[in-house]
Amino acid sequence: MSKLFLSLHVLAAIIAIGPVTVAASMFPKAVTTGGNPELLHRICRVYALIGISVPVFGFATAGVMGVTGHPWVIVSIALTTAAAFVLALKVLPGQEKALKTKNVKHLAMYTGIFNVLWAVVTVLMILRPGSTTGA
Repeated sequence: MSKLFLSLHVLAAIIAIGPVTVAASMFPKAVTTGGNPELLHRICRVYALIGISVPVFGFATAGVMGVTGHPWVIVSIALTTAAAFVLALKVLPGQEKALKTKNVKHLAMYTGIFNVLWAVVTVLMILRPGSTTGA
């Protein structure tokens, strides 16, 4: 069962978080150069909702593996929560505002913070202490 949950967790992360990080990163330039920021914002909104499955499958995986209380899991949960708040409270509202005002001030910074948080979580998932993968 842990292999199933882990597979779903990794697939959800790739399928959901990847598009958000790319679309959010492209958004500020699309606003200022006349690209298609509406489409990028829609991608961010839709995949952010799909992204909720990442921690759901992560909790299921950690529970089955019995590692929920391990420090690297707790740190990952905290960073994932922080990333979710940055996305929900700064990136998505900032995009909505930019669609109306064409002002992208601070939006790239918040997007960068979101992306770095996910990068750190990804590294923790790969290099987790006590790993049995031999890596």
